[in-house]
Order: sequence, then C-alpha cells, then structure tokens
Amino acid sequence: MSAMAAGSTGVVFDESALLALGSGNSLASQFVANTEHGPTRHVYVPALCLAAADGMRKGLAEHVGALPAVEIVELDFPGACSVGSLLRDGVEWRLGQAVHLSRPTPDWPDGRHVVTVDPDLYADMPLVRTIGLPRQR
Repeated sequence: MSAMAAGSTGVVFDESALLALGSGNSLASQFVANTEHGPTRHVYVPALCLAAADGMRKGLAEHVGALPAVEIVELDFPGACSVGSLLRDGVEWRLGQAVHLSRPTPDWPDGRHVVTVDPDLYADMPLVRTIGLPRQR
C-alpha cells in the first residue's frame, strides 16, 4: 500500500460487514458507493475475512471481488505474524486480519475503522476503532 494523502479515509470490512453487504445492507453499500466517487476514500477487505464470509455465503467472494471500489488485501508476512500473535491472544482467526489492518501504520497513522455488525467483538482490542452496521431485520 502506498502512502495515503492527508484527508484520506479508509475502512476495513470484517466478515460480518461482508455478509451484510451481500444481504443488501444500505450502509455497507453506501461505503462502497462513496468509495467509487471519491479518490480519498478506500474500502479494504482482508482476504481472511472474505474467505470466512464466502464460507457462509457461496458466491460472496466473487461478488465482492468484482467491485472496483474494493481492495482485497492479501495476508503478507508481517500480517501473518501479527495475526498469529492475535490468535495466541485468543482472537478468532476470522477477525485477526481485520484487527491487523485497522491498527496505525506509517501509511495510516490514525489507523482505519473496522466496519462490522458486531462492534463488541473488538471492544477489548487496543487501537481498534469500529463503525457499527445495523443488523438486518
């Protein structure tokens, strides 16, 4: 990932946000639509979260992967080390890469918010900020 310009905003969709997007959640869709219209807005999808969501809803990976505004983030070596540490601390694997991507980096000094249906899953995790999506009725 290249350095982001000042004023850029980035969000990370976790497994639950991807499932919500696939179910037509309007707020999840709005994040993606806003990204398509603004070069300073970014939606990141951790590959592990996408695999978990596709495991629950067949075809979701193909749908999300076809969205030009969404960037699928592979699990690189530093990410694998970070996720491994999180797993040892008891974090579920399906959340680990989202946590890793949400934390501050040189490119994202303030980190990136995790978009999720269940913000409570992240409540005890340092440096992780969330945006809650409403549950579908």
